[in-house]
Amino acid sequence: MSNPETKKVTVRRAPKFPAFIIVGAGLGAIVTFILTNLFPVDPAIGFGAMFGYFALYGVTFGAVAGAILAIVLDRRATKRAKAFEVEVVPSEAGSAPS
Repeated sequence: MSNPETKKVTVRRAPKFPAFIIVGAGLGAIVTFILTNLFPVDPAIGFGAMFGYFALYGVTFGAVAGAILAIVLDRRATKRAKAFEVEVVPSEAGSAPS
């Protein structure tokens, strides 16, 4: 049997971008709801329409803030990445993974 070859691999913890964007958008909607409740409602427009209009901005701002946070954390994770040496063991041809 031949000696297994070794390779250098880098291991890091990367954030999941969609999760950050979705949570940011949700927090933006919640903040928009709270801020809309703090101010008096125009009776001609109504609360729902006013919240819907401002939610367009709040959700967008929250999603962008979440994406920026994910990018910052990804850059930070790249700097803290660790390198390891691993042995590559060839698998037998025709064997199914279990």
